[in-house]
Amino acid sequence: MEIRLENIQKKFSSVVAVHDMNIRIKDGSLTGLLGPSGCGKSTTLFMIAGLYAPTAGNIFFGDEAVTLLPPEKRGIGLVFQNYALYPHMTVLKNILFPLENMKIPKKEALKMAEEMADIVQIRDLLDRKPSQLSGGQQQRVAIARALVKKARVLLLDEPLSNLDARLRLETREEIRRIQKETGITTIYVTHDQEEAMSITDDIVLMDKGWIQQQDSPQQMYLNPGNQFTAEFLGNPPVNIIDGKITDSVLVVCGEKLCGFDGVEDQPVVVGIRPEAVLIGNGDIKASVRLIEIVGKDKIISLDLKGCLIRAIVSLDYDCNVEELLSFSVKHSGVFLFDKTTGARIKGFAS
Repeated sequence: MEIRLENIQKKFSSVVAVHDMNIRIKDGSLTGLLGPSGCGKSTTLFMIAGLYAPTAGNIFFGDEAVTLLPPEKRGIGLVFQNYALYPHMTVLKNILFPLENMKIPKKEALKMAEEMADIVQIRDLLDRKPSQLSGGQQQRVAIARALVKKARVLLLDEPLSNLDARLRLETREEIRRIQKETGITTIYVTHDQEEAMSITDDIVLMDKGWIQQQDSPQQMYLNPGNQFTAEFLGNPPVNIIDGKITDSVLVVCGEKLCGFDGVEDQPVVVGIRPEAVLIGNGDIKASVRLIEIVGKDKIISLDLKGCLIRAIVSLDYDCNVEELLSFSVKHSGVFLFDKTTGARIKGFAS
């Protein structure tokens, strides 16, 4: 089921939560609504669900306009971050509940519930109560209950926020498996960029109610459309430094970093991915200010005449604080942004 939002706006009194949103969500895809708290992603999800009416604009499921339809007429399955399971019911009865409301015959409903339990791999938990389940198991019950009524669209609002780190990793993989197996169009709200980048086909990145970029996770990371996108995606985060273009050369902190063609002379904001900083390769020298060990990598913070530049190296790379190191940059990881608007400046490093 393809979903289209055309010129969608949502106001709460005088506050605009979502501004003039236009997005297309592909049939059968898993799309992430990503952004910081308060950016409008959950508001957008609730408009798609029918829980909020848009102030302006239209929502389409396929060719059907659903803007004025109530939630129960849209064919959606909605999973909240707190799961909202009925504590006094068994897992089976929780899954059966929406089918009973739809007046589906008991025998048919039981078959549908058991089939869905198989898909989400909780068949052996059907006689338990929610209090006897782990957080990840409760999440799968909530997804089964949302999907069992043959939903056209699955909507997930911060579904992993109540789980610990290890369980989040396991459960997001389960969500991706279930989505792939069922082929249902899924919209997944999260503020966690790693979560969104690991399982989605497409990301809609939002800030302050505005869409910043819609793209595949890889393309959004490799080709950020503006400074916000570059800063929001990536761990460790992108290096952000003031610079300038002079005679097609990018100058940072008084050093010529690389050639940069197709850009007029001007002050710029420079974004450099830490993995694009090549230690021990180049003529620029900077002193080591800090060394951090993160898993299999080291993060080295270099002091270039007062500018801090982080670089990722292998764990066995040997250096010391205050040591002078040379470096260069990989051109594909260097971005220029307008100092006023934050928009990406088109050009290419050379």
